[in-house]
Amino acid sequence: MDGERLCLLTVHAHPDDEASKGAPTLSKYAAEGVRTVLVCCTGGEEGDLMNPRLKEPGQPFHGLDPAAEKALLAEMRPHELARSAKVIGFSAVHMLGYRDSGMEGKESNNHPDCFHRAPLDEATKRLVAIIRAERPQVIITYNDDQSNYPHPDHLKVHDISIAAFQRAGDPMWYPDAGPLWQPSKMYYTLWSRMRLMALHEGMLKHRGESPFDEKWLSRADQDWRITTRLHIGDHIHARSGALLAHATQVDPDEPFWFGLSDQQLAETYPWEDWVLARSTVAGPTPGTYEDDLFAGVRGGSSSIDLALERLP
Repeated sequence: MDGERLCLLTVHAHPDDEASKGAPTLSKYAAEGVRTVLVCCTGGEEGDLMNPRLKEPGQPFHGLDPAAEKALLAEMRPHELARSAKVIGFSAVHMLGYRDSGMEGKESNNHPDCFHRAPLDEATKRLVAIIRAERPQVIITYNDDQSNYPHPDHLKVHDISIAAFQRAGDPMWYPDAGPLWQPSKMYYTLWSRMRLMALHEGMLKHRGESPFDEKWLSRADQDWRITTRLHIGDHIHARSGALLAHATQVDPDEPFWFGLSDQQLAETYPWEDWVLARSTVAGPTPGTYEDDLFAGVRGGSSSIDLALERLP
């Protein structure tokens, strides 16, 4: 790598997405001394208050009308993001500067400042400028198949990430956005079926019931796409701590998030799964998973046998 520092950049739509998608992986690399960078595309202004405790007497949302509640929530979310980023260990947080578009079909999709309405080239240029300044070898973004959660902002994150990966090192694009930099690898997030079934069984074992109903269990299996598995059992605390930092967005009594303790999660499924989507270096050999997002970047490859790492 010729002495270039290692840097991992992850792109998310809203405050709290960084907590629920890949927090242990980012915590693991931060602990290893890798520079970890979060790009958050919106301020989360259209989020709803999900924590009923905050409406109790003496709590900040007690007695507020809907408009006042929405305004206070928008004010609090940047502070929650800062706390979450500290828990995970991010070296830097960049806001892309757009407004939350809200869920698909909502009137907020038409707000002139929302991410959904941002021209692709404009939003891509903003991301390219960050990539060229931070110089990440590895970028993490959302999957190309978002049929289970087609939020406009999540779809836009994917679109600008793909374009930015292609354009950051191309002199034909955005000459005023900083010195050229070509990332080496791009990964997609993936909620694997292996993980889903392990958590479902773990919930039944430890709680006697599971929040994963047929809607979840009938989802299409995309495990064949997995190229990379990271053992993150020692960093699951980053997920729970970061989620709790988003007090307005996460109900601490919700079994979906907190039905298993960190130790139980580590025993149930101590991995995070990734899809290598773009690469300028050699990928894993057939029959293996990578066990390092920087495989091929550090100067050598790193992989594990698929059969050895599958759940019993």
